[in-house]
Amino acid sequence: MTSVRAVGSTLPSIRAAAELARQEVLRRELAECHLVAGIWCHGFTVAQLRSIRANLPPTARLVVAKNSDVAAAVAGTRWEAVRPFARGMNAWLFVRSDEIPPALRPYRDFQKESKLQLNDFTGAVFEGRLFGPDDFAQLESMPTRVQSYQYLLGCLQMPAVSVLAALRARQEALAQLPPAEEPAPAPAADK
Repeated sequence: MTSVRAVGSTLPSIRAAAELARQEVLRRELAECHLVAGIWCHGFTVAQLRSIRANLPPTARLVVAKNSDVAAAVAGTRWEAVRPFARGMNAWLFVRSDEIPPALRPYRDFQKESKLQLNDFTGAVFEGRLFGPDDFAQLESMPTRVQSYQYLLGCLQMPAVSVLAALRARQEALAQLPPAEEPAPAPAADK
C-alpha cells in the first residue's frame, strides 16, 4: 500500500493535527479566563454533563478534555499550576468573568441533587493562586462584583451621611431655641 504522504514530509499526521487543534481550543479558552477548575467526573453520563452545562452562566464553560491536552495547553502560561490536577477523569470549568461564586454554584447544586459527594472539584487556579479541593469554600464565598460595589459605595457614602446628620442636628437644635429678643430701637433725639 502506498502512502499519500511523501517521505520526509513536514505535515503532521491526522492524529497529531487533531491533538494540536484540541490544544488550540483550550488555549483560546484560557486566554480570557479568570478561573480554571478541574472537576472529577468519573461515571458522569452525557445527560448529566449537559444538565450541568445548561445551568452554567454564559461566562462559564464546561469542557471534557484529555489531561495531556490540558497539560500541553497550560505549559508556559499563568495556568501551569493546574497541571497536578490533570490526572484521572476530569471536566474543566473555564470562567471568563470575575463572578466566581455564580459560576461554581450550578455544579454544587447538581452535586447535591445527584448525591455525588465523591465527584468534587479537584483543584483550581484563580489569580495565579492554586486552590486545592479543600480551599473551594473561599472561592464560593467570595463577594460578587455587585456586592463589592455595594460595599465600596457604602464606604464612600458613610462620611457624607455623617456630616449631613451632624449639620441637620445642629440646624434642628438652633430651630428649637427661643428667638432672641431684639433690642428696642433707641428713641430718636430731637434736634
